[in-house]
Amino acid sequence: MFSLDGDSRSLHITGGQGGSGGPAHLQGGTGGVGQGPIVNITASQLIMHNPQATVVTEQALRLRNIRASQNASHCPPPSRIFCGRGDILEKMQNFFSDPGSQHIYVLYGLGGAGKTQIALKFINKSSSRFSDIFFIDTSTIVTIETGLKNIAILKDFGDSPEDGLLRLANKLEEWLLFFDNADDPSINLNDYIPQCNHGNVIITSRNPGMCVYAGSNSLVSDMEEEDAVALLLKSALQKATVRTEQIAAGIVKSLHHLPLAIVQAGAFISKSRNLDGYLALYTKNQARLLSEKPAQSHDHYAWTVYTTWQMSFDRLTLSAAMFLQHCSFLHYNGISEEIFSYASKYQFHSNRPSKEELQKPLEFLSHFVEPTGEWDSLQFLDATNEVQSYSLISFDAEKKLFFIHPLVHSWSRGTVQDPKGYMFTMGSILGMGISERPQWDVQLTSQLLYPHVELAVQMNTKVAGVFKFQYARIFEEGGRYKQAEKLQEEVLEEQKQLLGQNHPDTLHTMGHLASSYSYLGEHQKAKELEVLVLEKRKQVLGENHPDTLLAMGHLAILYSLLEEHQKAKELRVLVLEKQKQVLGENHPNTLGTMGNLARAYSDLGEHQKAQELNVMVLEKQTQVLGENHPHTLLTMGNLAISYSNLGEHQKAKELKGIVLEKRKQMLGENHPDTLFTHG
Repeated sequence: MFSLDGDSRSLHITGGQGGSGGPAHLQGGTGGVGQGPIVNITASQLIMHNPQATVVTEQALRLRNIRASQNASHCPPPSRIFCGRGDILEKMQNFFSDPGSQHIYVLYGLGGAGKTQIALKFINKSSSRFSDIFFIDTSTIVTIETGLKNIAILKDFGDSPEDGLLRLANKLEEWLLFFDNADDPSINLNDYIPQCNHGNVIITSRNPGMCVYAGSNSLVSDMEEEDAVALLLKSALQKATVRTEQIAAGIVKSLHHLPLAIVQAGAFISKSRNLDGYLALYTKNQARLLSEKPAQSHDHYAWTVYTTWQMSFDRLTLSAAMFLQHCSFLHYNGISEEIFSYASKYQFHSNRPSKEELQKPLEFLSHFVEPTGEWDSLQFLDATNEVQSYSLISFDAEKKLFFIHPLVHSWSRGTVQDPKGYMFTMGSILGMGISERPQWDVQLTSQLLYPHVELAVQMNTKVAGVFKFQYARIFEEGGRYKQAEKLQEEVLEEQKQLLGQNHPDTLHTMGHLASSYSYLGEHQKAKELEVLVLEKRKQVLGENHPDTLLAMGHLAILYSLLEEHQKAKELRVLVLEKQKQVLGENHPNTLGTMGNLARAYSDLGEHQKAQELNVMVLEKQTQVLGENHPHTLLTMGNLAISYSNLGEHQKAKELKGIVLEKRKQMLGENHPDTLFTHG
């Protein structure tokens, strides 16, 4: 008999000599047992005597390997429903058209954003400019080395990854090497990029760190709405009409214009034939719909939206995964390191939650705190860099803020087994951070903290009353007075029951609630509450205590708003005399009262007095508080009014312009103080 072994190169022929005849019988006998030797002849022995057979065998083997290499290196076409991305494709076209050395382009971004499809579309449109196009699955070292080995075999230049790299480096041609899914941050891709001054490379990755290799790059994120609508209708097999485009616009908006989510939605709609009803279904079944793999697809992408992110999440270390999950209980935009670093400095004293009550928040923060108790920015950076390497969180270097794609944000929250515990942890950290923030850090308040506080309140996060009060402060300082009022009333009721009506914390909350009433135009209601606060502070703290004087100043403001200008002036003069004695002439509270007295002069028609006092106050506040402090800007605005009242309109206009620009920067365009300056 003969057989071929596993590698198809060795041929074994086995035989033996027949035995002697058996004893004779009437009907004949059986043959004897074979006695001859076994003979093994390998293919190599045959080859020695048959050179022609050798050539045929080797050629067949080579052809088979080349065909296998061609299949493995083949670059698939883009999806038949590819839409948009014209800006990125144009940028790539221009980049690869420039003469020069080796061109490397990186497409990076969140899984499901369409990086591979953009690369394939570009290759499909520009294939004629490249001598060879090689596709390499870059997800593991094994697949990379297999891809390079295939290039060597295909080009008859050996059969190892090193041979493949050598062939590309030595052959002065315009080849294109497409490294797809270079997502593993532990792989040093530089080891697999041909070290030469020619050729072209495209890299797709979730890791922004891959841009280190790039001559040019593009962040691949959400689609433009027009393109997203077209993609949904194509994938859903729906005709583009005014009506279908309107419905599709609402759907893609809810999907935050993420390509993979749109394609999945389109596949579902094409099966159900119900474009109109999809949005209602999605609202109730988001996780399920984004987790289902369509039976039919337009490309070879194997994963759903949620499984794509889960694979990245599973690669994170414990601290990085924990950080991402906790951040999903903040607002997805404007996540600042300061929120956590300020919280790490939280001071424990009476009437604040104990360490035992804040055990979970402290345990979370301990991952980013040195043994000395100091905030460890490097440890925080390690965790955030790791999450960034899979594009599950992004960083705006200019604003120094992190943000999470809204769909990733909701998906991440869904991976948590104890959502109430996580809500408490992040709600408490938020309150701790606000408590310890630098006083009058207005930008942090109005532009960063407000969305996180609003989300915590919307989710009905259960936190200590002192943190609820801090939330109300953020609403108040951000100009959201109705939201501040509601929280302050809740906190006030809790404090009355727990601490009593005369406790300093209770009176403090009452004072802020009176301010909220005033900002909402309920001046009489605010006045009645402020009178009560003043009486109680006199009883508890005495007439000359700074908090008592502050309450007197607030009451004077309410007299002005109620047009009781003489009362307001007399009370402010009294407060100013006492504050100078108790606090000193340059204390911020003293300067604030001086500014309010100038306003009283203005209300009474004493414009020259008002101007002189405003000039003095502005100089001192600029020195003590800085030129961008809200109190300084308030005085600048008041001085502009004084100039206008005295007929110096050009001076008033210039000063008002400065105040407006600074308030836009510090508070945003829609803050009530900014809008007041506009008026």
